[in-house]
Amino acid sequence: MNNTAAILYKRDGYDTSGNRLLGRQAAGEGFLKALVQYGTNDYLYCYADSQPEFVEFCDRIQPWMKRPRQVKWLPTSNPHTLAQAGTIYQPDPLLSKLAWNRRYFDQQGYSICGVTHTIASTGVMGGVGDLLIAPVQPWDALICTSVAVKTAIERLLDTWAEYLAQRIGAKPHINIQLPIIPLGVDCDAFDQGDNTPNIRKSLRQILNISEDDIVVLFVGRLCFYAKAHPIPMYLALEKAAQATKAKIHFVQAGWFEDQREEVSFKESTQIFCPSVNCIFVDGRKPEIRSGIWSIADIFLSLVDNIQETFGLTPIEAMAAGLPVIVSDWDGYQESVRHEVDGLRIPTMMPPLGSGLDLGSAYLSDNLNYSSYIAHSSMVIAVDIDAASTALIKLIANPEMIRRLGENGRQRARQTYDWQVVIAAYEELWQELATIRNTATMSAPVLRNSPPVPLCDDPFRLFAHYTPIKPTPDLILGLGSMATPENLQQLRQNWMTNFGTDRRSTNSTIDEILTAIAQHGAVSIETILNQHPNLSSTELLRTVMYLLKFDVLRVENLPS
Repeated sequence: MNNTAAILYKRDGYDTSGNRLLGRQAAGEGFLKALVQYGTNDYLYCYADSQPEFVEFCDRIQPWMKRPRQVKWLPTSNPHTLAQAGTIYQPDPLLSKLAWNRRYFDQQGYSICGVTHTIASTGVMGGVGDLLIAPVQPWDALICTSVAVKTAIERLLDTWAEYLAQRIGAKPHINIQLPIIPLGVDCDAFDQGDNTPNIRKSLRQILNISEDDIVVLFVGRLCFYAKAHPIPMYLALEKAAQATKAKIHFVQAGWFEDQREEVSFKESTQIFCPSVNCIFVDGRKPEIRSGIWSIADIFLSLVDNIQETFGLTPIEAMAAGLPVIVSDWDGYQESVRHEVDGLRIPTMMPPLGSGLDLGSAYLSDNLNYSSYIAHSSMVIAVDIDAASTALIKLIANPEMIRRLGENGRQRARQTYDWQVVIAAYEELWQELATIRNTATMSAPVLRNSPPVPLCDDPFRLFAHYTPIKPTPDLILGLGSMATPENLQQLRQNWMTNFGTDRRSTNSTIDEILTAIAQHGAVSIETILNQHPNLSSTELLRTVMYLLKFDVLRVENLPS
């Protein structure tokens, strides 16, 4: 079955133990764990640079193995081995280099699959734009986690294609598949079952919260420009506290980028929501990430920035049975059904053309990425009155809290549970394999043309530097450095031994030299024919290396 993929493994994409916990890392870890637990293929493939990285991969996935599965290392130094898996999965949208690298080998050998996270950075936007000129194929896919991000990807590609048409006279067509598959959550991890009341009571006691008090929860990075500006949430909570007279606690579970922002977050609570008890907990701690949901009555996330594309934490809240109040923004528009699972709050942004100065400043490095998204977020407005009304409505209606929470729990399990999502991934990978066997290749490599024009064989690009080439009939004899003593010196010297991994082995070299010593000078063609099981390219490079240091010598150098 071609329903699996080799995982391009770098720790940063799948590790949540660092001090800077990012959404893509949480999603990556969840995906890898789910693939190990719910994937139906008997093999797991790891595409990694080194044996130690592969060992690390194996150690990471071992606790998640529910059944025996074979785990195989595919070294990045041998990309053609990816044909064994059928697909390579990279946990980001930057796929053009993989597509170009595949062109050195067999473009129908395997599929390439990536996934979107934030697409607001110039690096990602440039990488997505590269897909229009890279040799991606109809059997490749860039998974979009929401309709919102797919629309942004298509808009980016279309406007870039329009420019290319204006520049070169033809509009390129995008060949890659753009399926929509959401990020997932482990619903079982959020369902504490009959133990939920005990966990809730214990955590509330630790945080000095009475059982009858209202707890509103936010989970995510505590960063005003990269996640959600806290002040609109504070203002809405204050209005709700004043209107309901309820004792409200606002628990913010996350982490701060720097001390200045931490001070500002905490001081702002006294200014903008003095009637609300604001509590900050470290959301990087595993026990907090898993247990904090139990203390809450309502989840609140008024995201207002352009770097967000999906929004995982409302799904986690739904899995925990919490009603959610979210901004009507990006992926939240799709995951949260208004007045079914939660309440979506109207959100406004400036009209088209209002941010060209931001784009110019970002491109010229007068604004860095953080500043670019910060300036953008400062003019995106969530309706604070609507948010406070939503809070008041839920606080006054426990039955609505229960109903929306239960609807959300069912939706999370039916649509966003990793078991469902992994099945969608496997179905996609199987479809890509079918397309690989039937579709017409885009931009096949032309005869005598470089597979990658901007990274060609150096001996083709610079062939005009000398007219002399090693023809098959060139006769080679032994040079002055062919003695055992001289060979040993060459092999022990770093400068003369460099590149052994790109040449034939010393034993092969010794065989060539012994044969010439016994039978006399031979042609290059004869040497190649005497070693039919070896790479002719590597063997020819080895001959040139031996010529370089006078281990071999040309007997009939052309004039």
